[in-house]
Amino acid sequence: MSKETFDTLGNQKEVNYALRADMTKEEFIKEVVTGLMPPPGYFPLNVKMNREGYDNIKEVLDRGTQALGPDAFEAAANETGALMLDTRDPQIFAKGFIPNSINIGIDGSFAPWVGTLIPDIKQEILLIADEGREKEVVTRLARVGYDFSIGYLKGGFKAWLQSAKEIDAIESISVDELWNLKSKNESLSILDVRKKSEFESEHIKDAENLPLDFINESMAEVNKDKTYYVHCAGGYRSMIFASILRARGFTNLIDVKDGFKSIKESGKFELTEYVCPTTLL
Repeated sequence: MSKETFDTLGNQKEVNYALRADMTKEEFIKEVVTGLMPPPGYFPLNVKMNREGYDNIKEVLDRGTQALGPDAFEAAANETGALMLDTRDPQIFAKGFIPNSINIGIDGSFAPWVGTLIPDIKQEILLIADEGREKEVVTRLARVGYDFSIGYLKGGFKAWLQSAKEIDAIESISVDELWNLKSKNESLSILDVRKKSEFESEHIKDAENLPLDFINESMAEVNKDKTYYVHCAGGYRSMIFASILRARGFTNLIDVKDGFKSIKESGKFELTEYVCPTTLL
């Protein structure tokens, strides 16, 4: 996958591994399916929706773009059991957020992560968004089948602060700060939440891999009484991971800003790659 949203077919034939002219059918199939992960849980539910029908987009937008003041927002959260989804930038979220809300930033791989981490497409959702972007968030949720946004916090998190309601925060440190801590404590617990393939390619020596994709399955491996330093590739996924666990009572996770990209560029950490046992024979 590339970041570009358009290209010429000629260039794709030159740079796209799956469009090599010298491949056999069998080689093409192997190239495309190798390393392919299971589809997100919402995929089959989307198929069901396509077969059985879904709400008109106007109804979805009208429902999701109901502006709720802090008191009404809090009441809705308490009375409906809706998921509070904060779509602000991860580092802005870290400095202050509504307790028990989770962060999936609108400016990252928003829809895929919503689909991976919120398996029930009928889950009611309350939104905390940057002012002026509420309709965009509701629309992007609806595009992947999440039609049950039931309102957003009017005035954004600033309004929540001004109402003097309870807030929470997640500590986030720089790579230099992580290095200083590790220099004093070699047994520092580092959680790498990138995909298994990314981790196996290269990672901090002695780091533990708990991919965000499988957070529900791997959560039991996190010790609530132990402090962990969490990173991903660039800081987007690690904040999602930390916010989900924070909402479930884990107060011992510290985010590492800018993730593995910054870790590698610092040149300070001992990095290693996964070696398959069979290669050692």
